[in-house]
Amino acid sequence: MDDPLVIADREFGSRLIMGTGGAANLAVLERALLAAGTELTTVAMRRMDAVGGTGVLDLLRRLGIEPLPNTAGCRTAAEAVLTARLAREALETNWVKLEVVADDRTLLPDSVELLDAAQQLVDDGFVVLPYTNDDPVLALRLEEVGCAAVMPLGSPIGTGLGIRNPHNIELIVSRASVPVILDAGIGTASDAAQAMELGCSAVLLATAVTRAQDPERMAAAMRGAVEAGRSALLAGRIPQRFWAQASSPAR
Repeated sequence: MDDPLVIADREFGSRLIMGTGGAANLAVLERALLAAGTELTTVAMRRMDAVGGTGVLDLLRRLGIEPLPNTAGCRTAAEAVLTARLAREALETNWVKLEVVADDRTLLPDSVELLDAAQQLVDDGFVVLPYTNDDPVLALRLEEVGCAAVMPLGSPIGTGLGIRNPHNIELIVSRASVPVILDAGIGTASDAAQAMELGCSAVLLATAVTRAQDPERMAAAMRGAVEAGRSALLAGRIPQRFWAQASSPAR
């Protein structure tokens, strides 16, 4: 891995993290995951039977993809902490994608409950990756309590609206000393490329792939977009100018 994604003490060759929600069936999901080349994929613990085994978990194990349990559906810090602890017992991992949403209409994070839950889970030895608003102040607070990454939204979950406030994402990236992972709102490949060009370390998405007309092809497009965006960031874009400038000097 020439340019690995590093979170806490782990390295990943892929900078595209997938979710599993919304796939028509397991066969479609498997083809999409393979096309995405992902090494880390979130699973909603409140929506599956982790102890008895589920098709999704079995699929991830068979493909060698690391499951990242999440606390989707939790409304309070207490619910999220309990769900994370149950996930740790069931999946034998102390990693958790922390979600605490304020309501079902917007699915926006509840900042107060999120910060409280993050503090409790960090103190309990978890590697916490919180889904948060595109708020630079809150992102910094989450990092200060010990979160291993911060995951600001581009726009509300499932909307496909892309990155509504790119300047805020740049502000978060500019002050972060942990990976910034763009989470939620990605609609198409250009959104993923933009996130990486803004300096994000990775992109997490689900709906944009699983509900595309051709999920496998969209997954491949997202993979290419993440790689292209990262390469463009490292290559360095030219300055933006108000007036035209000839590419060849005048004689």
